Amino acid sequence: AKIAVMFNASIVLYNTPFKEVELVVATLRQSALVQKIFLLDNSPKADFRFTKLPVTYVFNDKNLGYGAAHNIALRQSLQEKKPYHLVLNADIQFDADILAKMKQFMDKNVHIGLLMPKVFYSDGKIQYLCKLLPTPWDLLARRFLPKSWIRRRTERFELRASGYNRLINAPYLSGCFMLLRTEALEKVGLFDERFFMYPEDIDLTRRIHRHYATCFYPDVSVIHAHTQGSYKNCKLLWIHLINMAKYFNKWGWLCDSERRRINAETLKSINIQ
Repeated sequence: AKIAVMFNASIVLYNTPFKEVELVVATLRQSALVQKIFLLDNSPKADFRFTKLPVTYVFNDKNLGYGAAHNIALRQSLQEKKPYHLVLNADIQFDADILAKMKQFMDKNVHIGLLMPKVFYSDGKIQYLCKLLPTPWDLLARRFLPKSWIRRRTERFELRASGYNRLINAPYLSGCFMLLRTEALEKVGLFDERFFMYPEDIDLTRRIHRHYATCFYPDVSVIHAHTQGSYKNCKLLWIHLINMAKYFNKWGWLCDSERRRINAETLKSINIQ
């Protein structure tokens, strides 16, 4: 029998409840495809209960940020020549068999560099996580204006006219559950470590999108207990704003012709003008 090629998975922790982590590790362990699970702990103190789980526990002794911590595991996957690597959050629930479906889909479609499943809230509502590349206005308006004022723009930004029931090649996908083709990472690089948290998933999807399709795959789904910390916490909001400024410093604030072109192509591909 042909041995299925295995891949690694990584989860970044910051004072994350042990039970939550234990649950997601147990799910990952049900899949024959997952070889190593990296727990990358950015918390102030190590939690040695994690060392009892069937994982590689890395205590960073400081908060490296989301992307920099995942990169520790991603470098390992590149070194081990794994074809894929799964980046996910601890607060995700799913059936282990979705990993085989996602991998098979990527095996068949070698032009796809990144695949994200359909994501639901715990109450069954869909999370609209396929997005256009943001302008500064998109982020400021979404953050500070009443929802009703920007409803149409938000719906367009989140590609809602697609119905979220078909494959979408979107230039910005959420980092909560990403199956990454390591060959794509070799080409474009890993998470950009200058971003402490928040725009690192926009930046990585965008870089992969230049050379590969970055797809939303609605045939499988996960549940994500998404907290939107920066909406409730002033310190996190400040971190969010600083890191978004770094993102626009990198790619362009108002003049970003690549953003304009990619967004127009994305809208056209799902028949939104």
